[in-house]
Formats: sequence, structure tokens, C-alpha cells
Amino acid sequence: MPYDLLTSTDNAIGDAIEREHQLQRRNLMMIASENEASDAVKRAQGTMLTNRNALGYPDSRLYPGSQHIDEIESLAIAYAEELWSAEHVNVQPHSGSLANLAVYLAVLNPGDKILALDPQDGGHITHGSDHHVSGELYDTEFYHLDPESGAIDYRSLEERADRIDPDLIISGYSTYPREIDWQRIQAIANRTNAYHLADIAHLSGLIAAGRFPSPVGIADFCTSSTYKTIRAGRGGMILCDHAYAEAVDNALFPMLQGGATMSNIAGKAIGFAEARTDAFKTYIDQVIANARTLSEALVERGLEIFTGGTDTHIVLIDLRHADEGRSGRDVEHALEKAGIIANRVSLPHTQHATNTDGIRLGTTSITANGLETRHMEHVADFIARAIENVTNDSALETISQEITEFTETAYHPSP
Repeated sequence: MPYDLLTSTDNAIGDAIEREHQLQRRNLMMIASENEASDAVKRAQGTMLTNRNALGYPDSRLYPGSQHIDEIESLAIAYAEELWSAEHVNVQPHSGSLANLAVYLAVLNPGDKILALDPQDGGHITHGSDHHVSGELYDTEFYHLDPESGAIDYRSLEERADRIDPDLIISGYSTYPREIDWQRIQAIANRTNAYHLADIAHLSGLIAAGRFPSPVGIADFCTSSTYKTIRAGRGGMILCDHAYAEAVDNALFPMLQGGATMSNIAGKAIGFAEARTDAFKTYIDQVIANARTLSEALVERGLEIFTGGTDTHIVLIDLRHADEGRSGRDVEHALEKAGIIANRVSLPHTQHATNTDGIRLGTTSITANGLETRHMEHVADFIARAIENVTNDSALETISQEITEFTETAYHPSP
């Protein structure tokens, strides 16, 4: 058992962690906002750095004896600046959500107007939703996807921006599998004299590998979590031009957060260092190839894919025209019983008033565990069979057993 020390301290905690370990090894982990961290990242996050309360920034800490943690944070910053060609990077946000909030606090006043993609269409809750503090602090208006293609409707976005005169336009999304025209959105922001924030939480790894267009240097601000496609330590980051550096840094600390979580920043530094390698580019190429192959294989099995395919790691199963009893909630539960961990999402013009009509699949974790395009036919078959047997627990249990056998032979986690 790899968690003997934890078990010797508290059996319940150690045992629960071991069960989670087994769950991740025996199931197809397909949450698009998750990934498999490398052994080096996990080790960095479990060091004695967790003992330190790193208040402040490198060379400007509130406590003495900070020379080594300064070095670690400075390396994380330098690697990030190189990966994303950014003038300024703050690696201290505890999450992508807090990174977004820091940008809002840096340039907006309470009551200012945000224009963001409607969460129903794939926008993120932190982009001014009523369920998030940003929706309480700011006046949010939403734009929408094209109802036919599922693509961003740039003309409608421009018309809406002209009409409401926003102070901030947000691009970058939680559930959108296609390329984004950052330049066009920036032009709309310029036209309305608004700031432009690109949330690249799902895209930062693809961008770092040069496999997706980058908004860095185009948008005024870019934010990201650091554990999705980039495979680094838990947390977030903010990228911006030098002109906004002081405002952003002050908004994060001391206005929003206390001390930096140095163990996680070390994990970010390690993950960023790994992302500078050719091996990481190869990994990202495989992530995208797996997603495209999976999408095609699901279509062959009669499933409808939102936007018809993908340019990223995300594949969206469209259930809006599915039979009764196959809503997002129903399918999510069935997939879990079958050993496929994926989440339900809303799609535009949903038919179910109290439910969701999409399933979001991600290929980041299964690719990190060694699955290639040749495995996607098997994965698609498992998914399609689970959806066909939503209410058949016996069939779902059979699929779960098959997936356990499949992962035992097909999974080869990268170190």
C-alpha cells in the first residue's frame, strides 16, 4: 500500500486515499478539467514547503528567511513567461477562480458591466454568474453561441457589446471544444473601450505546446488554472502586460489572498518545466488526436456530438434529442456505474427545464495514463453501451468489470 504512513496516522484517511487511488486506476477518468499530475509534481506538492507562510512576492516578503522560496517562485514565473510569451505572470492564485476575481478587482469598480458567455452555453460560473460573487459585485450581461452550429456568434457578440457598452469582455470557456478568434474579440473590446480577459483554464497546455492559438499579448489579461491541460501543481495564474502588473499583484495580495501556497507553486514550477520539453508537446498532440478519434467513434455509434467534433481535449455528447430517461443527469450516473467518470453540462436551448442535456468528456487523464488513438474505439464502445443501458444496472456492472480489465492492461501512467 503506497499510503502506509497516512494509514499509520489515521486509518480512515489513509484507507480513503488508497480507495481513491484505486478508483483512478480502475476507471476511465474523463473529467475535462482534471489531469494526471506527474510523480515529480506530486512530490513537489508534498514537501516541507507546506510549512512556510510566504506573505508577499519574491524579494518583497513580510517574513525573513525567504530566499529559497523566492527562488522557487521566481523559477515558476520565469518558466511561465517563457511558455506563454507573457510580459508579467503572477503564479500565486490558489485557483483559476481567484485569478479571475483578482483581475476584476484590479480594473473594475462595483457595479461595472461584464459581458460574458452565458453559462448555459458553456461560460464559466466565475464569469459573472448569479451563483458567484462576481455576479453580486458586477452587472453581468451574457452573449450566446450560434444556435445552429454551436460556434461563437461573433457578430451577435459585437452587436451586444455595442448595445450594452461593457467595461470588461470575457472570452475563454468551460465547455467549448472549438478554436477561438481572440483577435476578433479584442477588436470588439477595443471598439467599446472595454478590457478583455481571456480565461484559458482549459487551453493553457494546448497553447504552451503551440497547438492552439494564444490570446497572450492580444487580450489585456489571461487567467488559467494550472492543473488541467498543463499538468502542473494545483492553483491558478494571471498573465498580463507590464502595464497591469502592479494592479494585478496588489489585487491578489494583500486584497484577496494571504500567503502563497509554496508547495503548490513548486508543483507549478515543476509542471511548467515539464511543459518546456518535446515530450509534453507529444503528449498534447496525443490528447488532441485521442479527442478527435473518440468524437468520430462516438458518431459512428449513433451519438450526436456538439459542434460536430473538437479542436481541443473536450468532446461534448449532445443529448438534447435523446429519448426520455437519457438526460445529462441520467447518463452521468450511468457512466459512473460503468466506470466512466465524466460530468453533465448544459447546452444551448436545453429541452429539460430542470436538467442538463450534455456530457463533457476529456482526454487529458486517459492520455496521461498511456491511452492512444488505437484505444479510443474501445472507450467509445464502453460509453455508447453505457448510454444504451442507462437503467440496466446489470449491464453497467458488466461494463465496469470490462473497464477494470481494460485499464489493467492499457494504462501505463507517465512518471
